This record gives sequence, structure tokens and C-alpha cells, in this order.
Amino acid sequence: MLEIAIDKDQPKAALYAELTSFAAALVDGEPDAIANMANVAALIWQYVPGLNWAGFYRVIDNELLLGPFQGKTACIRIAIGSGVCGAAAASGLVQRVADVHAFPGHIACDAESRSELVIPVMKNGSVIAVLDLDSPLPDHFDPEDESGLVKLIDAIADNLG
Repeated sequence: MLEIAIDKDQPKAALYAELTSFAAALVDGEPDAIANMANVAALIWQYVPGLNWAGFYRVIDNELLLGPFQGKTACIRIAIGSGVCGAAAASGLVQRVADVHAFPGHIACDAESRSELVIPVMKNGSVIAVLDLDSPLPDHFDPEDESGLVKLIDAIADNLG
């Protein structure tokens, strides 16, 4: 078992570099995408401050299906193009939303969530999943969070599907 000890209070660039390194080590050699998503969701949940939900939705039969996560119970199925996660899946673009209540078509799985960051997981040019992070804090995610988590997902995407 990999022993992980990360200082959550270090500068974000250093935090995300460490998280990326540990995520890569967690998925290295493990072919099961669900197990890998579970460990990565737990890693992010444990070390990224200010979250109330961290997890994956997988693209299955042209919709998003709930995958491994940490947090409160969640919506099980989301149509591609619906809500923040569906927008990320449809466009293949990161969605960083300062106020989810102002996002057209937002799906409120947890009424306490105020801001959201969704990173598409790409494999062979297609979106295979999305990493969804929610925070009860408005405008919680910034460009450093986005950049760091995009690099993390890019580093391990082949092990997630």
C-alpha cells in the first residue's frame, strides 16, 4: 500500500504536483478503471480543501452514470449536455462555475453546493468520464485548481477507462 502524506496547506502548484504524482502511483499497473477512479476520488477528497463532493461520472450508453465518489448521495444519471457535468461531457471542455445557481440547467444533487469544477477525462479523443468537484463555498475554484486538476487527470486518463 502506498503511504500518502501531503501538506494541504502548501501552495496550490506544489499541492497539485504532489497529488498528480500520488494519483499516478495509485493507478500504476491497475487495469480496473472503477478501482482507479475510487482511489483518485478519495485522494482528491482527502487533500483538496473546501470540497463537499468529489467523484466521477462515466460515459455509458450516451449518458453520464455515477461512478466512484466521496460525499453525499448523488444523482445517478445525467444526460449529456445537462447541467455542469453534462456540459463538460458534451463539449469536452472544463467547466469552472463560480455560482452553480446561476448556471443554466444546473442539476442540484446537493443544495449546499455553491461552486463546481468539472474536468473531462479524455481517451483516444473522446470523453469517457468527468471528474466532478463541488464546494459549499461560492467561487471556490480558481485557475490554479483548474490547471492542477487538468494535469492530474491528463496524467492518469489512460487508467480511468
